[in-house]
Amino acid sequence: MSPLDSLRHDHVALRVSDYDGTVAWYTEKLGFTVDQEWPFGDLQLAYLSRGNAKIEILGGGDASPQPRFDDVSASFGSERLHHFCLAVDDLDAIIDELSRRAVGLVGEPFVVEEIGRRLAFVEDNSGNLIELSAPR
Repeated sequence: MSPLDSLRHDHVALRVSDYDGTVAWYTEKLGFTVDQEWPFGDLQLAYLSRGNAKIEILGGGDASPQPRFDDVSASFGSERLHHFCLAVDDLDAIIDELSRRAVGLVGEPFVVEEIGRRLAFVEDNSGNLIELSAPR
């Protein structure tokens, strides 16, 4: 057995300039819970969770805003963490609920036949892309 066999996903960390706004966005729009908050130098950090999805928010300080996109295809032009994915059971129901919560889509939903999934993208208040993935 290799020590690498113990690797597993734990969380995604998002560097944002608007700490309070980002924590509010994830709790109000996606229903995440704030599990823990703490200072780190001139930053404020938090762990948020919803089920087994965990996000770390690194807020405050002097962060430059990232580019925003109207379409997912336009976002492929730079090397960076592109998005993180949340699996959902019913993509249409999620899109309807997010619409009621004033969360719009980045482009239109689409199917990727090779993986048998239907996908949609949204972005948080800081421009981080979030993929929503459901069975076709």
